[in-house]
Amino acid sequence: MAKTKTELFEEAKALNLEVTAKNTVAEITAAIDGAAVAEPETEAPVKAVAKAGKRSEKALKEAEEKAEKEERKAHKAEAEAEEKPKLAVKPARSRLERRSKGYRKSAELIEKGKVYSLKDALELATKTSSVKFDASVELHVNLGVDPRQADQNIRASLVLPAGTGKDIRVAVFADEKAESADLSGVETITKQLEKGEINFDILISTPANMAKLGKYARSLGPRGLMPNPKSGTVTTDVAKAVKEAKAGRVEYRVDSTGIIHLAIGKVGFGGAKLLENAAAVMASIRAAKPNSVKGNYVKAVHVTTSMGPSITVSTTE
Repeated sequence: MAKTKTELFEEAKALNLEVTAKNTVAEITAAIDGAAVAEPETEAPVKAVAKAGKRSEKALKEAEEKAEKEERKAHKAEAEAEEKPKLAVKPARSRLERRSKGYRKSAELIEKGKVYSLKDALELATKTSSVKFDASVELHVNLGVDPRQADQNIRASLVLPAGTGKDIRVAVFADEKAESADLSGVETITKQLEKGEINFDILISTPANMAKLGKYARSLGPRGLMPNPKSGTVTTDVAKAVKEAKAGRVEYRVDSTGIIHLAIGKVGFGGAKLLENAAAVMASIRAAKPNSVKGNYVKAVHVTTSMGPSITVSTTE
């Protein structure tokens, strides 16, 4: 329905248009339509600013300055990277190249990838020691056992035929004094343990006196000095235990990865004596094989000297 001139006039006045009653209906309508088409000017939205906190004027200003600072640092880093020439990356040295000259020279005597017999490996080991002292010769045997199983936690002791090459200090924790022992007597040893002194390499005890050593288990246990029936250090035949300890009794046990690590003598022993000791150790390890182990029992054998290269030994020996 068309609007009357009066209605159009009132609408034009509401829009602040300059029209009079003398204007025609067409002129008033054109003025109203032109006002509707014209886009009103809009002001930019004002960001709300809080009195305090992250939205305060001070915080916003600091954030803006920080952003500008980070941008300047990024531009500076890019400019420096373009100016500096790229340096050639040196390839990492191999493990053998990082070793000492003596070690590298000894490693040249070992044929890479070759599996030696036990006799040849021990003969070669005496030639690969580059240190100035009489190094120990070590035997490392990887067994196919699970040490978490009680029956597969291999542990034993034996007397090495050629000895260990070490001067062993033996202490006997017994009421009576023991011959050939370096230290003996319950009271004597107790006084030293009270002071924190440990002047022995092996401690042998009689079963009756083991209860008195419980107090010192924390100091003796971590050092492997706590007497144990499995290692032959808890016995009633004290004289025999001392004799065996002096002769070269050693104890071995698998670690958490199923490997036995044991020193079987010194380089100065020569190949023949080292072979006697190694053969005795391997025989003892094979005799300790649990019935629950199926498949390959001895997985790998290696011979090495203190700070010397490793020699792979045949597992069939």
